[in-house]
Amino acid sequence: MLYGIVVAITALLLSALLAAALRGPALRLGAVGRRRQRAVPLSGGIAVLLVTALVTGVGDWTGVAPLGSGAGRMLVAGVWVGALGLLVDHCRLRWWVPLAGTAPAALVVVPYAETGPWAGLLAAGWIACVTVAFRGLDHADGLAGSVAVVTAFGVAACAAVELMDGVAVLLSVLAAALTGFLMHNWHPARVALGAGGALFAGFLLASAAVFVRAGHGLDASAWVLFALTAVVCADAVLVVLSRCLARRPLPRGRPDHLAHRLRRLGLAPRAATVLLGAGALAGVTVAVLTHAGHASQGGVRWVAAVTVVVVLALVRVPVSTAAPESARTTVRATVRTHAGTAASRTTATARATARATARATATVRTPAGAAGRAVKGSYGRTAAGAGPGAGPAAGSGAVKGAGPRGRSQAGRPGRPGQPGRSPVTATAPRPRSVGPVADPPRGRLRRAPGVPRSRSSEEPPARARRLARQLPFRSP
Repeated sequence: MLYGIVVAITALLLSALLAAALRGPALRLGAVGRRRQRAVPLSGGIAVLLVTALVTGVGDWTGVAPLGSGAGRMLVAGVWVGALGLLVDHCRLRWWVPLAGTAPAALVVVPYAETGPWAGLLAAGWIACVTVAFRGLDHADGLAGSVAVVTAFGVAACAAVELMDGVAVLLSVLAAALTGFLMHNWHPARVALGAGGALFAGFLLASAAVFVRAGHGLDASAWVLFALTAVVCADAVLVVLSRCLARRPLPRGRPDHLAHRLRRLGLAPRAATVLLGAGALAGVTVAVLTHAGHASQGGVRWVAAVTVVVVLALVRVPVSTAAPESARTTVRATVRTHAGTAASRTTATARATARATARATATVRTPAGAAGRAVKGSYGRTAAGAGPGAGPAAGSGAVKGAGPRGRSQAGRPGRPGQPGRSPVTATAPRPRSVGPVADPPRGRLRRAPGVPRSRSSEEPPARARRLARQLPFRSP
């Protein structure tokens, strides 16, 4: 008992210190993950793997806490799977590599003497699937660590009931190492578990659960195994179902996991993690009571029914907001502009501006009583009834300040060199340019004088960044 307490405290402290110490090297090497537009180093998985292997290996080597043949095989196979996960983190391997590397390790740890060959193959497939699915829980701060700690304590309790001391010690050390990692992974996370730590923890939990339930019957064991990993199975089924309904590729990352959908419903990140951790604790408690014989099989069936209801309810929650069609069109047009079609866009804008100017400077009718002539609103144009040779008394006013640049009655400049210009009876207002105006010599957009800057006159890079922020965010 005293040795177990000392081992747990040692694993907890070593994991916390090692995760913090490896944070800097992970940032320098670029081993980071993305959490809501911020980089999080993936040093937690290395710390959990090293501490669990070191503490349990020292205990087995000294003979103080021997693991036994079954737990020893699980630890060695788990280290292999964790090393494969570290390669996935650093080398960005394809999605099928973790599954292909986990399957041989699962075939090694299954106790075929108790399960039989066909049930053993099914158990190996279940171990591989749960291991890969456990990696999906690392999308939220503190979620993978919380669920793993609760599940580790539950499987360790089942192992203690079966008097499997080696399996119980291994899972207790794993739970302590994950608790030390959670000190840095709680929201906002400073380190993340990564594929290495997630695959290592998921493999140990799944293989230990199969090892403990071996020989208890296939049907009864299936219900208990599902209750022990209810949250992991629910997240995997939800992701697969939603992507199949949306006709999206399964390997492509998307914010459609359990925590993502709970946050879409309005829950805070910590609240979503606590809620899912409580769900995992409820399922593990029912599974332990059923395994120990203190509850009937109906309890684990209720856990499965509640899980199905939750999955069907959350699959209807939208995971992203589609951008308006105009915004998507503008972003695509902006991308095409920067790809090399800026000249064609500028020409099209110039033509549109010319058409708008032509409509604004259309012919204007004079008031009633005038000669009926049309005037055009531009520099130096006079209204109806005023000819080039008309005198000062021909209209309602006279030309002011004869000089090199005469002024008309409306205060607009006349043509140079015509000081004796005839008076104006009606002058059309000068049209105002709206929006960007094309500069023909250079072919670039500029604003007309006096026109305030609007969104339509923003530079293409700034407008593209503003519209890109409205598009849905996708997780890796």
